[in-house]
Amino acid sequence: MLNRDFWKGRKVFLTGHTGFKGAWVSLWLNSLGADVTGFALEPPTHPSLFEQAGVANSIQSKIGDIRNFDHLKSAIAQCRPEVVIHMAAQSVVKRGYDDPIETYSSNVMGTVNLFEAIRQLKQPCAIVNVTSDKCYDNRETIWGYREHDPMGGHDPYSNSKGCAELVSSAFRDSYFSPENYLQHRVALGTARAGNAIGGGDWTSNQLIPDLMRSFLAGESCAIRNPLATRPWQFVLEPIRGYLMLAERLAQDPERFSSGWNFGPADDDAKPVSWIADRLRQSWSGTAAWHQDKSSHPHEAHYLKLDASKSKTFLNWHPVLPLCQALNWIVEWYRTFQVGSDIRRFTCGQIEQYEALSRN
Repeated sequence: MLNRDFWKGRKVFLTGHTGFKGAWVSLWLNSLGADVTGFALEPPTHPSLFEQAGVANSIQSKIGDIRNFDHLKSAIAQCRPEVVIHMAAQSVVKRGYDDPIETYSSNVMGTVNLFEAIRQLKQPCAIVNVTSDKCYDNRETIWGYREHDPMGGHDPYSNSKGCAELVSSAFRDSYFSPENYLQHRVALGTARAGNAIGGGDWTSNQLIPDLMRSFLAGESCAIRNPLATRPWQFVLEPIRGYLMLAERLAQDPERFSSGWNFGPADDDAKPVSWIADRLRQSWSGTAAWHQDKSSHPHEAHYLKLDASKSKTFLNWHPVLPLCQALNWIVEWYRTFQVGSDIRRFTCGQIEQYEALSRN
């Protein structure tokens, strides 16, 4: 569970705050009393949870590109953060195929820019670099990947996240070593999570948003890889892991400055078709999906994380079963459909989730 005393009034620099996960993080940090500065491009989708929930009204929101080193450095210097959560990224596998330059420049050089700006700031700081479960060299085995397994990635997006992990290791070894923490006072950990799902995601070419858009429009949704298996988890599950990791990095940097997996329970690694069927049943009415049999770029068929390290040393455990998470998602989009207060509903789900995590 999170330490509210730790977060109250703490200066947090959050990249990617206009994205789906970034908006959820912003709302949760605001409820914890943190002093948040967000730095990101304009919202990547319209509609967006960032706009629907009025995130800019509760944090200091700066629009900028992490590939612009001078702008990023200036924003960090103004914030003088105690905690940095790095989530800004090009986050879609298909878009990585379409535009590899954007993908690598954002996910790799953007990360380099962030670390270098913090290095030049010369101030105590805990950094959580959020990468992806796809950072691993995926051999599609039945075993979950552990933190010491090799980085890799078949496609540009996945590979760029493996590169971001290697960048993190290089900066930790060269500038932010845990053994010399008292000299540089920067703790750096990386977080690798499963497929985060939740209300307010409008990203194109992603399963849940595609299904919800189709259901809202009364259309059948085309699905590319119905047999692919992924580690699904409600968006607040990994976010709680990121925040718990940030707390530990600030308190015990030598012990926690490393990579961490935040994956769901083994039973929640399900095929795409299973997710689509459950959502169709929960939505009811005319909800439907069909397989898109046209040609598509390669995507992994099986991916699973082993989160034993986080469970053992962070005392982080998944608390929201996948079936319940899917119900929460349907409730969110039904709330959107009828025009109710999205911020209030989203914050209500955060409160419900916090209560589950405490119990």
